[in-house]
Order: sequence, then C-alpha cells, then structure tokens
Amino acid sequence: MFQRLPDLDRTTVSFMLDGRPVDGRAGDTVAAALLAVGVEICRSSAVGGEPRAPYCMMGVCFECLVTIDGIGNQQGCLVALRPGMTVETQIGRGKRELAR
Repeated sequence: MFQRLPDLDRTTVSFMLDGRPVDGRAGDTVAAALLAVGVEICRSSAVGGEPRAPYCMMGVCFECLVTIDGIGNQQGCLVALRPGMTVETQIGRGKRELAR
C-alpha cells in the first residue's frame, strides 16, 4: 500500500517500535516511518477497539495516535522521527488515562 518515491541521500534513523529496533529515514514523521516498515495498524479505538491507521498525514483525523517516549496520544504524523525514539502502538486511550 505504501511505497516510497526514489530517494537521493537520506540518513537512516534507528528507533524502537513496540520493543524491537527499527530503521526509518531522517526527515520522516513517525507515522510515515511506521507505514514504510509495513505497520498497518498503529492504535485501536478507545470505544470499540477497532483498528486504526494513519489516514490524513496532516494532523486532522487523529487516527495515527501512538505512544512516543512514554507519552500517549501523540499524533505520529506531526512528530519528526528522532534517533533513539521509543514508539509504541496504542490500545484504547493510551497511557495518559493511567495518570488520573
């Protein structure tokens, strides 16, 4: 479904995804990096548990919510990929609900 355009010179960025090391490309957002490595579902809805995936890639739909470096409900399409980042797929409302 997701295919990259030809690339000239992009640096590899290593990050953790659900506890396993993964490589992305410098300049990508978290959502783009997830799609590039074949992740089709990045969260489940809080109400019915339906699988969700990045959709609009511009911060409007909130379907790309993930936990980044321990903080839940982050819009993956708006966060630039950084070396050493820890990304987790999110079930339901994410980790912020545990802080109450």
